[in-house]
Amino acid sequence: MNILICFGCSSSSVGAQKKGKSSRVEVDHYDPENTSLLKFKALWESTYKNDSILVFSTGRSPTLYHELRKEKPLLTPDITFISVGTEITYGEAMVPDEGWAEILSQKWDRNAVLEESAKFSELKLQSETEQRPHKISFYVPKEKAQEITKSPFGGMDLDVLPQGAGKGQALAYLLKKVDSIGKPPKNTLVCADSGNDAELFSIEGVYGVMVTNAQEELLHWNEQNAKGNPKIIHATKMCASGIIEAIRHFKLGPA
Repeated sequence: MNILICFGCSSSSVGAQKKGKSSRVEVDHYDPENTSLLKFKALWESTYKNDSILVFSTGRSPTLYHELRKEKPLLTPDITFISVGTEITYGEAMVPDEGWAEILSQKWDRNAVLEESAKFSELKLQSETEQRPHKISFYVPKEKAQEITKSPFGGMDLDVLPQGAGKGQALAYLLKKVDSIGKPPKNTLVCADSGNDAELFSIEGVYGVMVTNAQEELLHWNEQNAKGNPKIIHATKMCASGIIEAIRHFKLGPA
């Protein structure tokens, strides 16, 4: 396998309003003609599709992810990480990886989480579509966000996941799986723009790019944990154009 590219799949403007987020790795919502997206799509289909793997990684639920696919000319990924990496699916049919679900279930007691969270009146459950088998999502009052999330960048969304879950762990699981069948990628490129993407950069051997429109939380993480790491760059371009820039910078193939 030539290259595995894993990048965040951002929400539509509707999804951003629902989730209180506006991440944009592949999709540039300020590009109504989808120029950079279509350029990446053409590059992937002409050069990489036959011997590489494309992975979308998103915090979005299946509902919000499908809304985005209706609005933007996205490629159909080989593999999708949805719900903050708590679900791994394959192909256009999005066939679930039952092995990953079984691993997460070993350290997960959904009822216990709901019981404990009920003790905090500030936490309000998000809509039913955002509650997933291994993810419970809450709204947090803006004035309480930093206190509850223990982060200076605390937002108004709080996702509770099983121990060992997340985008980074989903990628580690996938890489181990493809290696076990004798098809490891020569290179892996992860592309990110938000704080919960940071763990993708911690996977051994990966190249990483923060698109130029990355959120402050991710830039802060990079400053504290990866400054000077030659395998992680901050692109000068936004969204899909930043991904192409990274392919060229790391000499991972034609761009």
